[in-house]
Amino acid sequence: MKEVLADVDRWRSEGKRVALARVVGTEGSSPRLPGATMVVSEAGEVAGSVSGGCVEGAVVTEALQVLSGDGAPRLCRFGYSDDEAFAVGLTCGGTIRVLVEPLDW
Repeated sequence: MKEVLADVDRWRSEGKRVALARVVGTEGSSPRLPGATMVVSEAGEVAGSVSGGCVEGAVVTEALQVLSGDGAPRLCRFGYSDDEAFAVGLTCGGTIRVLVEPLDW
């Protein structure tokens, strides 16, 4: 989380809402461990990483929906079997669970 705090502070000082996405669980192989964090501003700016690239775009989409909707947190599950992952060019298999919530502090 520390690596994204400067971005959060800057975006908040510019009046932008921010969503926090954090890996809260993994099954099988995963590129990032629980606690890995990404933040997304309502303008689509991104800092940090929850997957090293495999599902970053989908997490950004979820974050923007949280910010534009009712603000309810979402628990998202992303995953592929190892065979499916390699078939589509991903280097990681397994599953990650990501909690996406607005930062309203």
